Amino acid sequence: MEKFIHYVWKHRLFPLSELATTDHQPVEIIDTGLHNHDAGPDFFNAKVKIGGTVWVGNVEIHHKASDWYLHGHEKDARYNNVILHVVGVSDTMVKKENGEILPQLVLPVPVSVEQNYKELLATDHYPPCYKIIPTLTRLMIHSWMTALQTERLEQRTAAIQQRVDDCNGNWEAAYFVTLARNYGFGINGDAFEQWAKHIPLIAVDHHRDDLFQIEAIFMGQAGLLELKSVPERYQEEAVREGYFGRLRTEYQYLAHKFSLNPIEAGLWKFLRLRPQNFPHIRIAQLANLYYQRKAGLVALIDCQTIEEVAELLQTQVTPYWEMHYTFGSESTKSRKTLSKASLQLLIINTVVPMLFAYGRHKSSEKLCGRAFDFLETLKAENNHIVRMWREVGLEVDSAGDSQALIQLKKEYCDRKDCLRCRIGYEYLKAR
Repeated sequence: MEKFIHYVWKHRLFPLSELATTDHQPVEIIDTGLHNHDAGPDFFNAKVKIGGTVWVGNVEIHHKASDWYLHGHEKDARYNNVILHVVGVSDTMVKKENGEILPQLVLPVPVSVEQNYKELLATDHYPPCYKIIPTLTRLMIHSWMTALQTERLEQRTAAIQQRVDDCNGNWEAAYFVTLARNYGFGINGDAFEQWAKHIPLIAVDHHRDDLFQIEAIFMGQAGLLELKSVPERYQEEAVREGYFGRLRTEYQYLAHKFSLNPIEAGLWKFLRLRPQNFPHIRIAQLANLYYQRKAGLVALIDCQTIEEVAELLQTQVTPYWEMHYTFGSESTKSRKTLSKASLQLLIINTVVPMLFAYGRHKSSEKLCGRAFDFLETLKAENNHIVRMWREVGLEVDSAGDSQALIQLKKEYCDRKDCLRCRIGYEYLKAR
């Protein structure tokens, strides 16, 4: 409840007249102050008029007045500059560390605001604010979507920066890890990231002109060249075909040469995966991409348009994988290139965040702007989150829109954090 009172104070959703302290002194709120996100009073530099005297200082907010003592503020000199204690329930008077009695205001929350807040928390319909969405202005929605878009890119920038740190400041290696993670297309994302971190790119570079050796290292480091990783029903055929054995022999030589250690094959998931998303196929595609020198950050930055990026990321597989999805399991022959939908997801989840993050690193407005341009050029994703928002009346035209709405659901709706949401604000103040 304290969080709610805090919100009502910050956004001035309380009545602006006939306010009074618990000892019946009239109160006029001139300025609610600046929200403090660190330790200390909740709001700095507030300006209030109490009993005819104008005070400038800090404001502290609690659900119950006794929380002042529960939090030890009476022993903390930082709270001596508090000019008003705003509470939901006045169950005691409070004193500051210097002995002064602190004026206290029980904040009157309008019934409609409190009722709307409870509705947001309790409603089963998703999203809970669905009733108000058709009434929102295009300007308000556009500004909120733009903020959400940037917020999502900021989060992804932090994740990429962490990978850069893990790669000892090597942006090329961090890009490869990011690209590999998104080749997992969700289900195998964690496994692909761990696998990519086990690929010694400096060592692989010594054999960059030999696709077979690259594939041997890539498959071997994935733990997929151990016979036990092949389903038992396919083991005999995998051995008979010979390709598995040749890759395994080559990997054993290279593993000894470069002191390689693979990840556990059990990390890979196959359940409910379409065959074209099997780790073997995605790894074969990445090996081909790397062999063609199309998996590097420099090559990506040189691309000016989405068409150039799509051409850069398009890849295929070696002849063996044109007729297999796993070792020993033969399939109908196909080139197994990336679909248009897969390419779009790679651009949204890899290219755009990397351009934005690297642009921030290099203080390049050009690269950051290109990231946003790509999002606005691409069509919106078609997933259950986007469909949900469309059903309640939001227009979703571009990938920028769909990314913003994914951020909204995951970071606000799923957490019931309506008090941080601009749509939630509109819902709360509605009559």
